[in-house]
Amino acid sequence: MTLPTNSSNHPAQPNFRIASADPVNRCHPPRVAQLSAGNFNFLRSELSRQPEIRPEVVARARALAADPQYPRIEILRVVAQQILQAPDLSELDS
Repeated sequence: MTLPTNSSNHPAQPNFRIASADPVNRCHPPRVAQLSAGNFNFLRSELSRQPEIRPEVVARARALAADPQYPRIEILRVVAQQILQAPDLSELDS
């Protein structure tokens, strides 16, 4: 996974928010994915134009993996809180 970068080539800081106290109300019905043959062909051609390995992305990933402060503890806490507040979908009535 790569993070988008800003003009100074630093990863953009994700905008994490704590989930609402009632996480069930934030569930939305699933969207139906639509993929036409034209879209498929366009996506396939765009993918084929991309290099298989992007050295600058690999270098950035290595730098982040070596950084003991990445990800920041604040981000980990927010993500942990969101996980704890997320509904257990296995317990919902089908």
